[in-house]
Amino acid sequence: MSDVTVNEQTRLNLAIQVDGESWGNIELRFFPDLAPNHVKNMVTLAHDQFYDGTTFHRVIPGFMIQGGDPNSKEADRSRHGSGGPGHRVNAEFSQHPHSRGTLSMARAQDPNSAGSQFFICVADANFLDGQYTAFGEVVSGMEIVDRIVNVPRDGNDNPHQRIEMKASVTEANA
Repeated sequence: MSDVTVNEQTRLNLAIQVDGESWGNIELRFFPDLAPNHVKNMVTLAHDQFYDGTTFHRVIPGFMIQGGDPNSKEADRSRHGSGGPGHRVNAEFSQHPHSRGTLSMARAQDPNSAGSQFFICVADANFLDGQYTAFGEVVSGMEIVDRIVNVPRDGNDNPHQRIEMKASVTEANA
């Protein structure tokens, strides 16, 4: 990850597609000063096209949408939410609040178990502050996030439809 350059202008664009229909883009800006390793990890994975074809496999109205699991490329939903990139990123907790639009890293019970799965808060979730690594925020496309969180889902909060993403990294105009 050392060859990745990230700055305040680095953006991640998630192009969202459902059943062949474009739902639009979610644009995220990063907090490299708060969580440099998480930012570099996500940018590296996006450059490597790791996220392309993964889905938002967990949506909870009033809370968040979660994606980035490579297992979600598979039809077998029983494995969605359990995959990763084969490496871990240690926690980088900060005082940044988990407010609506915050990008944060999903993890297992071990705080140092983040990998590729991330979530976007659709409402304030301050109970996560200091326990999960907040490393960015939505700068445009929050209406797409709201559309995703409100889709019909199964008992595991997995949407009935495949809400796929394609990630690209850009530099915003200064």
